Amino acid sequence: MIDETDLKAGVASGILSEGQAAALASLAHSRSGARKELAPGDEPFELFRGFNEIFIVIGLIILASGWYGVTTVMFAGSNYFDAAGMIALISGFVLWLLSEYFIRRRRMVAPAILLSILFALNATFGFFAIFAQPFMVAQEDFSSLSLPFLVATLTLLAYWFRFRVPFAMALIATGAFATALVFASTVNGSPSDPSELFLLSAGGPFAWITLALGVIVFLVAMWFDMSDPHRVTRRSAQGFWLHIVAAPALVNTLALTLLEGQAYLLLFVVLLVFALVAIVIDRRSFLIAGIGYSVILATIVSEGRSVPFIILALGIILVLLGAFWERIRARVLGLFPFLPLDRLPPSHSGKIA
Repeated sequence: MIDETDLKAGVASGILSEGQAAALASLAHSRSGARKELAPGDEPFELFRGFNEIFIVIGLIILASGWYGVTTVMFAGSNYFDAAGMIALISGFVLWLLSEYFIRRRRMVAPAILLSILFALNATFGFFAIFAQPFMVAQEDFSSLSLPFLVATLTLLAYWFRFRVPFAMALIATGAFATALVFASTVNGSPSDPSELFLLSAGGPFAWITLALGVIVFLVAMWFDMSDPHRVTRRSAQGFWLHIVAAPALVNTLALTLLEGQAYLLLFVVLLVFALVAIVIDRRSFLIAGIGYSVILATIVSEGRSVPFIILALGIILVLLGAFWERIRARVLGLFPFLPLDRLPPSHSGKIA
């Protein structure tokens, strides 16, 4: 292992320049990050690497708030909407420059997440100002919103290609959902009731679109995961955030449909299947996002007496899985020898029984 002393010796002997040594140290720190102190088999998760990142995040939030306030004062009234496209273009350029420094050069985690959010919001705001028709929206005609959502999502995709911020993948997936749902409402008419968006029993296509996009996002997440089974690169982090989006998307449609029909036992079985999938792919994030969202839905939309018992059972299962995840996973993988185990995270509980 090369440590800081070796880097200093390399600079002193002329093998490395000071810039190369600093870049190599930054890369090594980036690759270790949250994984440095992880137990074998644990799932990497990192939001920030020190208080300096929080310091910068607070500064960026204040900077963005100040910029919004200044532009609002300068272009008060109707002039603000007329100038919104130019404001968004300038803001996007500044955000891109900040991303070049804090993401590509400094490799910071928390500022990267915030800059991705700000860039997505700015792109959406700018394209809405350019393409959306407020009078049509006021009359519940959302046909003019499809293009802004689509272009903003594609712009964010270009941002991701440049900076490869894992969290941006979740924003891209969310943008794809919004684009598809708005387009469906344009073609088939707006849903008369919000439940039509997510109930398979409803006549519209919204629930099926949500389910299909959830499957697609899950498959893309698995593509990232299977390209990095040992989870040592940022591809694993891309998969992590996609699973966070995919699980609620899949559960949302299925859970609401089953809760509507009071099929509580079947819902419990579906969540057990989600748990099995999460164990096989070694993604606690997929499981907790799916089950956590289901519990929230059950608490809000259902009044059945069976719901508290299902929630209690799910809580017991989650605690047990958290305590014995690796042992359980080793046995589960032993039941599926036909799976591409070489492209899945390895088991760390010894020989699979």
